[in-house]
Amino acid sequence: MNLDTLFKGKSDELLLTFDKLLLFVADWDDVAISTTPNCVVFVHDQTFLVVKPMKATLDVKFYSTSPLAGLVPYKSLIYSGRYANHFRVSKLEDLTPIMFKYIRESYELL
Repeated sequence: MNLDTLFKGKSDELLLTFDKLLLFVADWDDVAISTTPNCVVFVHDQTFLVVKPMKATLDVKFYSTSPLAGLVPYKSLIYSGRYANHFRVSKLEDLTPIMFKYIRESYELL
């Protein structure tokens, strides 16, 4: 699956929002990025970030060892002692510095 197919029919704003996330993590050491029929997966030893394009939003999932301070996830589930935090992001302004901080911590967690 390629990114063009995954984002076909999605808004330009949604694609720009994904691009901002992609640029944020693309230069980190040992990050593998792959696409599936439903999402884009970012791996550093283990998956640390999953971005699933939906009709009008991105479902952005990353991990933490405790509940997040300063962010309220759409959904948060505990797997193997880690929190899987889901956020619905639809525009550039939804990607806040604190969210980027927690995405980086998810990368460093693994």
